[in-house]
Amino acid sequence: MDDKFLFKVVKGQTFGIVAQDGTANGYDPGLPEDLLLKMYRFMVLGRSYDEKAVKLQAAGRMGTYPPISGQEAVQVGSALALEPDDWLVPSYRELAAMMVKGVPLKTMYLAWMGNDYGNALPPDLHCLPLTIPVGSQALHATGFAWAAKTRREKYAVLCHFGDGATSRGDFHEALNFAGVWHVPVVFVVQNNQWAISVPLKKQTHSRTLAQKALAYGIPGLQVDGNDVLAVYAACTEAVGRARAGDGPTLIECVTYRLGVHTTADDPTKYRSAEEVEAWERKDPLTRFGAYLQKKQLLDDGVQDAVDAEIAEAVKRFEAVGAPDPLGMFEHAYATRPPHLEAQRAELAARLRNGHGAAATPAPASAPPSPPMRGQRTSRR
Repeated sequence: MDDKFLFKVVKGQTFGIVAQDGTANGYDPGLPEDLLLKMYRFMVLGRSYDEKAVKLQAAGRMGTYPPISGQEAVQVGSALALEPDDWLVPSYRELAAMMVKGVPLKTMYLAWMGNDYGNALPPDLHCLPLTIPVGSQALHATGFAWAAKTRREKYAVLCHFGDGATSRGDFHEALNFAGVWHVPVVFVVQNNQWAISVPLKKQTHSRTLAQKALAYGIPGLQVDGNDVLAVYAACTEAVGRARAGDGPTLIECVTYRLGVHTTADDPTKYRSAEEVEAWERKDPLTRFGAYLQKKQLLDDGVQDAVDAEIAEAVKRFEAVGAPDPLGMFEHAYATRPPHLEAQRAELAARLRNGHGAAATPAPASAPPSPPMRGQRTSRR
């Protein structure tokens, strides 16, 4: 495909390649077998990690968790479009994308246990930690992309957020700035139909979210988010445009959150079982599995290998133990203000007296709790 392929063939339509029965249309990019198998393995890994995390949370072995099931195609397809020096800027649900970038499973489990080490990612991965505030990472991604342009560095930035983020001012400010300054950023909207309990129809009166790109003078494209090949093709072109200096792109991936918003949520209060069942029939894993089966590439041993990898990651993360509660006072300020010093002293006293959560003392040789990427270290 030439580098403007999608923007020539897709005019106001949802771009897709693979039907639910695994049949591909004429836009199949003909990817090599090793890349197809890599895609499938990461999708299975994301789904299996997700199922295990939900069980760990239900058993009280992990904190509140936001499942990704149903959205694996968006995350894997988009992240695989990146080069090693491109940056990934996730929200809180892009765990499969972070896996593609090389973030260890143990590290992500630690993040959802509230352990600082779960957010201290190796710089060479070019991946920011999870972002909890809705939409704020769009501004961070635009800033990273602006830095690339001003420094004349040839990397692109891929930013994920949900449909609910498009109702936040951060989204519009980021797209406006990105459009004005023509920076190398790709915004991927995971339109999973629900911003917690708020449906898309209450988020916008626009026919699509992709068309919001028009207001900022940048290309916009709507993609079938349950079709990993379509997502990969769209994001590969958009990332290529960004790296070549052709500016930002907005890609809306239409998908569905099959599970709960987080493990603190009960979706039966706001959506019907019939709706969920209809989207389950569009499962991205089932679809891509059917595609691979038609090519005689489906490997039945993938699931067993993935399960073993997850079991080992769980064993390693649980061996770390509970984080020190006093760690919450570190890394926010170069010098802690008096009111936080007072709060820290009060909590330390309560822990010494056996009140509240018990602190797990670190070994004498252990390094101090690390700052998260982007935070200042102490200057004292």
